[in-house]
Amino acid sequence: MNHAQSTLIHQAPSQSRATQTETCSLSITVARTDIPFMMQTIPHLVRSCNFPFFKRVLVMDTAPLSQEKVNRPGLGSLEDLRACCQKLVDDGVMDEILEIDYSESYRRQTYQKYFGCSEIRPTHNYKGSPMLGYMFSIDKVPGDYVLHLDSDMLLHQEPGFNWIQLGIDLLNRRDDVMFVRPFAGFPMPSEALVNQTQSYEYDPEGFYKFTFFSLRAFLLKRSKLERLCPMPVSWRCFKRKWLSNLPSRVLTSVNTWTGRGKLESWEIIMSRQLEKMNCVRATLAHPDAWTLHPLKHGPKFVENLPKIIDHIERGEAPQEQVGYYDLQLECWL
Repeated sequence: MNHAQSTLIHQAPSQSRATQTETCSLSITVARTDIPFMMQTIPHLVRSCNFPFFKRVLVMDTAPLSQEKVNRPGLGSLEDLRACCQKLVDDGVMDEILEIDYSESYRRQTYQKYFGCSEIRPTHNYKGSPMLGYMFSIDKVPGDYVLHLDSDMLLHQEPGFNWIQLGIDLLNRRDDVMFVRPFAGFPMPSEALVNQTQSYEYDPEGFYKFTFFSLRAFLLKRSKLERLCPMPVSWRCFKRKWLSNLPSRVLTSVNTWTGRGKLESWEIIMSRQLEKMNCVRATLAHPDAWTLHPLKHGPKFVENLPKIIDHIERGEAPQEQVGYYDLQLECWL
């Protein structure tokens, strides 16, 4: 494609032959860090999905912020977050709000289910991300299938196309597929994935196979997810390297006893389990639905977000965005 052409590129529509047969709910987790942009991104995500969800659920994280989250721009109060969530429900964008349950009984019950150990104490991982909240956002959102989207994701889907139903069909057809997501990044004419840091393989059924799990966007079938549980919990490396070589159950006992251990990211834990179980995460190769993820959430992003969303919903992006799955903010300004 000639780089001297117009800076905006358009993808043509395509039809889906799939039909909806089971219930699927939408789960979006929000925290105080999302207040600057969530009132724009969440309605956009619901519009772009254009799917008859059984429930559209906001999962609200009320825990104190920690680690790098403390310094995010535009932090509001919990009252501000609750007001935003309620407006999304009042406006008919979302159906209900669930606050993450941080009670000891829920924590013990949930960690027993996912990790086979009820004694684990941290509710957040080493980066301050809500480990327990990720599990809550799956367990407490109803439906045979759950679509989780991070609240800052940006999604395009051509009219008449239905990536969610294609994902449901794939989850039912392939035993090895545990999660499905749409194409990552604005697609190149060849529909190839580029700028990927994780290894993958192309499957003839029309998707890319990853053993690396990503939290940003995934569709799952609840009954299939249970096959991955319980999974070995992972902890961040110790200063004394030899401790990191101990078996997972021993490390869990040490961390429980000392109270100092920090959980590894949910992505790493799930990725290791996918590889161990010979399962994959599928990224659909179809260019009629694709996502972008913003790395920066500062004033420039928020100020230009209406314009960015408008272009994405029309299937347009700057030439410089082609092939990148993270939003290249500067080329949108």
